[in-house]
Amino acid sequence: MKDRKNLLQEAQEVLTQTSRTFVIPISRLEGSLNHVVMAAYLCMRSIDEIEDHPILPKEDKIRLLRSIGEQILKIGTPLSPVFADLDDVLPEVTVRIDDWLTLLPSEITEKVRFFVSKMAYGMASWTERNWVVRTEKDLDDYTYYVAGLVGELLSTLWKWHDGINTDADLAIAFGRGLQAVNIIRNRGEDQDRGVSFYPDGWTQERMIEYAKKQLSQADQYIASIHSKHIYEFCSIPLALAYGTLRVIENNREKLKREEVIKIVDTIIG
Repeated sequence: MKDRKNLLQEAQEVLTQTSRTFVIPISRLEGSLNHVVMAAYLCMRSIDEIEDHPILPKEDKIRLLRSIGEQILKIGTPLSPVFADLDDVLPEVTVRIDDWLTLLPSEITEKVRFFVSKMAYGMASWTERNWVVRTEKDLDDYTYYVAGLVGELLSTLWKWHDGINTDADLAIAFGRGLQAVNIIRNRGEDQDRGVSFYPDGWTQERMIEYAKKQLSQADQYIASIHSKHIYEFCSIPLALAYGTLRVIENNREKLKREEVIKIVDTIIG
């Protein structure tokens, strides 16, 4: 068993390497909530890296995701055998999922594992479908499994740690809105790899409209949160998403570093 203090430090390092959106808000959380949200995020990021892997064959992605979906529900059963012979192909955040799971307190680990399992199965299904999005219903389904579930998980953690009750649909919209902005921002990269998450006939303007609809519900979601550190956690990625949409609508690719810093400073004062 690794020393918990060292493992937390390593988890922070991996988080910094893997996340642009959540590294700052997670760092703002305090104590046990910081550790749990970081561990949960890394677990979800670990399976996201499988779905998005640039060279891993589709069949291997599906097998890995479904194996994780099944095995992660068996508390005490390590996941490392699932990655046998793939350590040199998969990123650190993925192959070390057992380490991230050990950072979860016993009273919350079952719920976190449930959401990661559900996400893994959903990602496996979408991988099997070659990520073909035809309708708005398809888009809703895809964004639910890769991001709406994150909103649900976070709300579960807010309830566990601070006794905060939030609306489930608004929590899903919070995650879905952030993902919609990512889809818009990454459209060119997705097209380069032969994937499009835009429903048939949708223009850039229509997708931005969809994203703004979700973000509007996300505004309602965070308005119900009266814990300062959790409110800041949610407000930072939401503000960055709005900022990203603004620069895209002005025909720029992404926020500049100084713009990101200004947005974050405005929230945390």
